[in-house]
Amino acid sequence: MIKKIQSWFETQAFGVCEWWGKKLGINSTKIRMYFIYLSFFTVGSPIIIYFAMAFVLENKKFFKPFKTKRRSVWDL
Repeated sequence: MIKKIQSWFETQAFGVCEWWGKKLGINSTKIRMYFIYLSFFTVGSPIIIYFAMAFVLENKKFFKPFKTKRRSVWDL
């Protein structure tokens, strides 16, 4: 039963911890555990941050056009 729940969260949840794991080179399970511990110690306030990150990740295509890439340091 626990394996089913764990696999559901790893595949169906928003993917925020997995995305951070890829970016930082850390196992996503450790990031999830740190997030859970932090949520307990701060009375759930990281949940708001998590949902904000999930919103941005789910709607990434809408935020990408605002990102401009400079060709060199001298382009302003």
